Amino acid sequence: MQTIEPARAVNILFIEDQADIAALIRRRLSAHAGAGMVITHVSDLRSGLAALKTAAFDVVMTDLNLPDSRGVETVHRLLKICRYIPVVVLSAVDEDQAILDTVESGAQEYIVKGQTDGHVIARTIRQAIKRKQAELKLRRLAHYDSLTGLANRSQFRRRLEQALERGARRRSSVALMMIDLDRFKAVNDTLGHQAGDRMLVMVAKRLRSCLRECDKVARLGGDEFTVTLEEVQSPDQAAAIAQKIVEAISRPFLVGGQEFYVTPSIGITLHPLDGDNADALIRNADTAMYRVKAGGRNGFKFFTPAMNELTGERLRMQAALRQAIDRNELVLHYQPKVSLHSGRLRGVEALLRWQRAGGRLLAPAEFIPLAEDTGLILPIGEWVLKAALGQIRRWSGLGLPGTRVSVNISPRQFRQCDLAAVVASALSQTELAGGHLEVEITEGVLMDDTEASVATLKRLKDLGVGIAIDDFGTGYSSLHYLKRFPIDTLKIDHSFVSDIPHDHDDATITQAIIGLARNLRLNVIAEGVETKEQLAFLRANHCDAGQGYLFSAPLDTAQMTGYLRRERVRTDLGETTPQPLARHG
Repeated sequence: MQTIEPARAVNILFIEDQADIAALIRRRLSAHAGAGMVITHVSDLRSGLAALKTAAFDVVMTDLNLPDSRGVETVHRLLKICRYIPVVVLSAVDEDQAILDTVESGAQEYIVKGQTDGHVIARTIRQAIKRKQAELKLRRLAHYDSLTGLANRSQFRRRLEQALERGARRRSSVALMMIDLDRFKAVNDTLGHQAGDRMLVMVAKRLRSCLRECDKVARLGGDEFTVTLEEVQSPDQAAAIAQKIVEAISRPFLVGGQEFYVTPSIGITLHPLDGDNADALIRNADTAMYRVKAGGRNGFKFFTPAMNELTGERLRMQAALRQAIDRNELVLHYQPKVSLHSGRLRGVEALLRWQRAGGRLLAPAEFIPLAEDTGLILPIGEWVLKAALGQIRRWSGLGLPGTRVSVNISPRQFRQCDLAAVVASALSQTELAGGHLEVEITEGVLMDDTEASVATLKRLKDLGVGIAIDDFGTGYSSLHYLKRFPIDTLKIDHSFVSDIPHDHDDATITQAIIGLARNLRLNVIAEGVETKEQLAFLRANHCDAGQGYLFSAPLDTAQMTGYLRRERVRTDLGETTPQPLARHG
């Protein structure tokens, strides 16, 4: 649906079986908006659905109870036809539960008959259009990378599985390429992340130019891309495309008035030769890509079974990680979460670090992928739970505030261990109630096996544990799980917060997420709050809490203890101003 410009009339499909009410609404809108809003009236849902198939409308306004449809089923049937058009419900029912059920079913707005004039109706229609546009933007961001416009990780996975299904039916081969840029870090370090982003956009364009119409390219994140080739006649055909990509990416990039060179390392795997499912192909292509890097970079290799052997460095790191718990090398840092209205501490998030013997402090991105691959994430995740709750127990014993901790749960933890039993054991050992703990889970984890996810989350809720969706808005577009799963909190991803209030799209999406959370009676917390302008915007839009460098960087245990002592003094004095910027560690 295109953005409504002020000069263009808003075309409204109005579905209402009572002719007198239809005439009244038409008069009220006409008196307020004149020719700015054009109404097409039909008296039943069947006629409305037929009209949607033959004419273009900007919004549908409908009664819930029609001669051929009743209740939220009316909204459900409309959305099957008009997925991209906002639906406004005009109903005589003035009950909170009915309004909530209607919004949850997919309607953008709800108007109670007899309680509105033309001005309110027109304003509500315009709000519904803006909200739908934000929803569509959010849905696109759930499937596409906002920087390059390429498919993102979730969309890539979906497309790959579809390609494998088609390949199996047609008895044709599919090739998967994993592409990582060599020396890309030098661009970020030299010119900054904005220059790096410009280069990534140029890389995306060059990748597209190398592919056939049936091929698909995606960005998984950072400088990592994938290409899926269908109808591959032979390995030579895949090799020819890979060579074309190598040559295209190896040409100089003009960034910030300077020429920069990056090269690609490409791993290639073939279906069905190397594997019969998406997981096997992704793993094999990734293995081949790392072999290219180990062999000097700037080229491509096909996967071979011999590549499955881990390199010596990977084996050494894996062995060291296995011993990290016993050697007390794993440590937790903590980042405060602050109420945006009272300024009081709402809790802390536990963040894992690895202090290698005689080495530097490693961030999670440097070892968690290995832990996931090897299964070490299970004992590490259990250690994090117990360590975080143990520290909360000690702070609580000192009478310090903020005795609620959030812990990130990895995909493998959620799927492969009895998470509720592990959590129950950690709570029992620390003699804490479940209310002291909140688990943070990404959207994609929940969608892999929804029945198992529901069961796990319900068991956690029975323990009194809070459940938050981390990085909300960057994963799956379906919002149905928000109603189905027992969720307490949505965390707005920092990528949306970083450019507000100056970026209109990010501001609109942030407002939409906050509005959605409030309508569903969920808490909402913004990640990556770094400026007073962001804080003012989030406060004005009634966001519950914030987390980020404006309040505090992640702190080690001693620094966090000091923070909590200051917070206790501040609370005793009745101060409500958030903590000042604290850049520690």
